[in-house]
Amino acid sequence: MKKFNEYEYIRPNIKKLEKKFIDYLEKFKKAESVDIQNEMMKNINNLRKNFETMENLVLIRHTINLNDEYYEKEKEFMDENSPVYTGFVSKYYKALLNSQFKNELEDQWGEQIFKIAELKIKTFSEDIIEDLKKENKLVSRYTKLRGSAKINFEGEERNLSEMGPFLQSKDRNIRKKAQVAYNSFFFENEEEFDNIYDEMVKVRQKIAKKLGYNNFIELAYDRHKRSDYNKDMVKQYRDQIKEEIVPIANSLRKRQAERLGIDVLKYYDEPLEFLSGNATPKGDKNWMIENAEKMYNELSIETGEFFKFMNQKNLMDLEAKKGKAGGGYCTFIDDYKSPFIFSNFNGTSDDVDVLTHEAGHAFQMYSSRDFELPEYNFPTLDACEIHSMSMEFLAWPWMDLFFKEDTLKYKFSHLSGTVLFLPYGALVDEFQHFVFENPEASKVDRKRKWRDLEKEYLPNLNYEDNDFLERGGFWFRQGHIFTDPFYYIDYTLAQVCAFQYWVKYRDNKEKALESYIKLCEMGGSKSFLQLVETAGLKNPFNEGTISEISKPIKEWLEKIDDKKL
Repeated sequence: MKKFNEYEYIRPNIKKLEKKFIDYLEKFKKAESVDIQNEMMKNINNLRKNFETMENLVLIRHTINLNDEYYEKEKEFMDENSPVYTGFVSKYYKALLNSQFKNELEDQWGEQIFKIAELKIKTFSEDIIEDLKKENKLVSRYTKLRGSAKINFEGEERNLSEMGPFLQSKDRNIRKKAQVAYNSFFFENEEEFDNIYDEMVKVRQKIAKKLGYNNFIELAYDRHKRSDYNKDMVKQYRDQIKEEIVPIANSLRKRQAERLGIDVLKYYDEPLEFLSGNATPKGDKNWMIENAEKMYNELSIETGEFFKFMNQKNLMDLEAKKGKAGGGYCTFIDDYKSPFIFSNFNGTSDDVDVLTHEAGHAFQMYSSRDFELPEYNFPTLDACEIHSMSMEFLAWPWMDLFFKEDTLKYKFSHLSGTVLFLPYGALVDEFQHFVFENPEASKVDRKRKWRDLEKEYLPNLNYEDNDFLERGGFWFRQGHIFTDPFYYIDYTLAQVCAFQYWVKYRDNKEKALESYIKLCEMGGSKSFLQLVETAGLKNPFNEGTISEISKPIKEWLEKIDDKKL
């Protein structure tokens, strides 16, 4: 049984790949039976899985060590050639849609592959290959700049992830100093962050125009394969968050100020939730892995098998290290049918959230790893986040393993944190709509708009005397705006679905878990709203869904005497 370090990377030969791809594609087009077309689809998909395996091995090994010169060069190779590969896949999708056996293929593979094909064709043309290469390079430039942070704090040089515990310090002076030091990195590199994003806006808008879209917003929705909702529905959904969730979030911030014994909650106070300190895991990485193994073994047979697979194959790189990219993610290595979890443990409760959130993604990929179509290994990003955020709640009964006497403190923080997140997630989305509705807006205009939206969605936010943040610089910290535009609203949609699993699991554990596992096994074989319906969840866009789900959450939070935690 090969472990991750034994997974072999071989740089793809693009010329050979193209030759094979075109050969199979021609045979597909000329096929006189659906059986031959199915055989060619299998051959093409094997080529695709191999290329995407190599692409993901490069991503993982590069982000684990940004200073590794070999994988830095391979990442440059992938940035240069993945748009070329996308062109091959686009030709395959066109052939699929034009197949004389389309009805038979749809009967066998379902309609979702054809929905995806239609959207993918709309989002690609040979004319944009050079622009896509530039977009990739700008994303890599942002990742490298962010990963270059070296913050001298409390006598040591630290990266952004390593600053986490200081941002939550019980000492108000330390957490303020930590915030100032953290944000100083973005302030000192303000011009570079602004320039990178300005170039991103221009190239993304240029790509959209070349493809015949009015603006990048329309292209982004199609890139995300949103086949059953549009920006008008998203706006109405954001309005529901403003109406229903912002007032609850405001009351939670007021309760936090009372708990901390301060009159006015400042921006540097927000990460600290209790005077006694935030809930933290009571052991190191290995101890947490052992407890996670126990948790997943007890949750279900399926989750137990999954976590054993991840652990034995070393498919998790969890600890913060010098030279490592920030953040966390989960991806899938096709040829080895292996999910991979990447994160930056820093001694906060976020470490446990990784073992539930990213493991939720990984469990879904593991559950649907045998789909022959790579499109079905995982769903659209909105649905992907249901698996991760719901797993956070399904894991609640085992949180005492990690937090001991701080378990209730963690649960209160976790649930209230997810509520507080919804307005922020909607803010990020509305900001991006503004940017691409006004692509000529200046760098100053963008920051001003961000600050205006903060006042609308996060009215209690107080930046005190921090000029950079008061001018609207916080969004530099939100990597998704740079690397995955318009992704962020997906987290909030999934959160509304995850809240429903929180309620279902309290009412009937067996039924809730059965629904969840079924959802994971469906992978990407259906669209977002189809998956929601099949799992027996309420549509987040429907009027009243957010209002209905917020009631039991509000009741649970109000029953907790948080001043005693």
